[in-house]
Amino acid sequence: MSKHRGATGMRVSGNSNDLWDSQMKDKTEKEDLDRNRSSDQSYLALRFPFRVLFPDNNSPSKYGSGENGFASDPLIVGSPRSRHKLALLLLKLSLAVIVILALTGSFWWTISITTMSRGQILHNYRRLQEQLVSDLWDIGELSLGSSRLQELEFCSEESENYAPCFNVSENLALGYSDGSENTRLCGQSSRQSCLVLPPVNYRIPLRWPTGRDIIWVANVKITAQEVLSSGSLTKRMMMLDEEQISFRSVSPMFDGVEDYSHQIAEMIGLRNESNFVQAGIRTILDIGCGYGSFGAHLFSKQLITMCIANYEPSGSQVQLTLERGLPAMIGSFNSNQLPYPSLSFDMLHCARCGIDWDLKDGYFLIEADRVLKPGGYFVWTSPLTNARNKENQKRWNFVRDFAENLCWEMLSQQDETVVWKKTSKRSCYSSRKPGAGPSTCSKGHDVESPYYRPLQGCIAGTQSRRWIPIQEKTTWPSRSHLNKTELAIYGLHTEDFSEDAENWKTTVTNYWSVLSPIIFSDHPKRPGEEDPSPPYNMVRNVLDMNAHLGGFNSALLEAGKSVWVMNVVPTSGPNYLPLILDRGFVGVLHDWCEPFPTYPRSYDLVHAKGLLTLQTHQQRRCTMLDLFTEIDRLLRPEGWVIIRDTAPLVESARMLTARLKWDARVIEIESNSDDRLLICQKPFFKRQGVSS
Repeated sequence: MSKHRGATGMRVSGNSNDLWDSQMKDKTEKEDLDRNRSSDQSYLALRFPFRVLFPDNNSPSKYGSGENGFASDPLIVGSPRSRHKLALLLLKLSLAVIVILALTGSFWWTISITTMSRGQILHNYRRLQEQLVSDLWDIGELSLGSSRLQELEFCSEESENYAPCFNVSENLALGYSDGSENTRLCGQSSRQSCLVLPPVNYRIPLRWPTGRDIIWVANVKITAQEVLSSGSLTKRMMMLDEEQISFRSVSPMFDGVEDYSHQIAEMIGLRNESNFVQAGIRTILDIGCGYGSFGAHLFSKQLITMCIANYEPSGSQVQLTLERGLPAMIGSFNSNQLPYPSLSFDMLHCARCGIDWDLKDGYFLIEADRVLKPGGYFVWTSPLTNARNKENQKRWNFVRDFAENLCWEMLSQQDETVVWKKTSKRSCYSSRKPGAGPSTCSKGHDVESPYYRPLQGCIAGTQSRRWIPIQEKTTWPSRSHLNKTELAIYGLHTEDFSEDAENWKTTVTNYWSVLSPIIFSDHPKRPGEEDPSPPYNMVRNVLDMNAHLGGFNSALLEAGKSVWVMNVVPTSGPNYLPLILDRGFVGVLHDWCEPFPTYPRSYDLVHAKGLLTLQTHQQRRCTMLDLFTEIDRLLRPEGWVIIRDTAPLVESARMLTARLKWDARVIEIESNSDDRLLICQKPFFKRQGVSS
């Protein structure tokens, strides 16, 4: 970006010694005359300072009178002294004109400002401020040296599946143990200044829904032993077939996941899992999800399941689930609360998830209760529920009694599976026996949206205005359109909410009209493939980096796009994450100056509207390059980036895309809009041609 600089001034050169000598000579010849008039001239010079610019014709000339009685004018004589005097006079006249024009221009500018509307003044000020911020951002990048202007290098092979902030060996060295070694710790060393390459034999994932059941084995880090040892209830049977992993039932006549889901529905009192929606269930937090087969099955029932599991360097549950096109992120019950608001999910599911619920004085169960909505269900499948030895029976009794003190009602127990229902009445907590179970949180400790805060020992969410039992809420898909009472909780009006929804419908239509021809031109049909309806099934995993009210998610679903959206609410902006989750979507709170809790190559499309503006208004803890390097890590090869922001910031972002080796295009949205659209695509680079 070019920088414009104004004139620094004007320099006038000349031989001042000649002029000085001449003046001294005249002064000597007319010493008497000058002595007589010196007092008068000093007085006039003080009284009329503009005499220097405009000489007084009536005053006596210091050069005396000519023979014809008129004062002799040295400007008429062609001597060097005369030329110097002429140049000085012209300079004085020019300065006078400049002063007059400047005063006149300032006068008319003041009049125009007073007559200009306040809105226009603020609008122009905002544009100047954004341009200034953009320029300062550019200057900050440029000040780091010419090396920062070069393309980023590729990371080493060790970074192919690395998730920053999760360094188990380093945490163990720091003294973390008993599960806390999986704690998320982010620092300056967590940032990467290189581009992560895919594995050597990486292939573009199969399109949805085929990609749900078949993935390329080279796309994930997993050993043959980990594949062969799979086949638990929720992992389903994983079959290794040459270059692919398929997720299949044991036989066409028996589907363990379907039967398991049917069993849970019956234990709740429903006919089958197809009735989950009618019971008020839409969002499920699947803890230790295996490889996502439980969520894959329920997706066809209009349910959305968020998988969370610890960081795993190989055979990762989260990585394989995302590769299948299903929602997942790294998260664990260790020492910190999850980055979800209180009262977020309709059901929590844990099938041999590896969580020892009886440990840490029940703090894990308290955290599970915090994110569970009133009237929601907690499903636990574990051999511990059918324990025979005394030690395991003691552990089971602790969990059962503690759940009762949390005001959970045990609905049913079959084999290894137990289903509890959280109370829908706040009065249950005050009706408990004194000292029975944890107390409810005070108003100061009941933080609705904690961000990796230490686990709390009190029951949260009881004072929230969002305490609405799931049985009393409208069912999906009507649930995504919040009613007037629900919107009032967030200080929103129905008209504003409806306008936002309509704007997003138009926006999604425009996005797809822009993307479709680009996909056709940049991605010719691969051999043996049918023409897709782009980008209907070419995009599955979507990340919205600044989700606001979740309007982008809602518009995609209403447009019939077979996608799921990770709605991210930045910690630096207004927090509407509780609203997004109440609408029946999934999302998380996140600080974009830190790496996102997932593996490389997680998303097909990354969207950010207004994120750059939001980040520039905060204290600069990270650069735009840090942000874009993280986006590159999250994006799959041939994935897409859509950024909508002000023109100066979009232009700054476009300059950075060259360093990331992205293909980028800037598109004007409307003629009367200050915003621009930046459409980018990440190329498919292979490691074979790169020295490690």
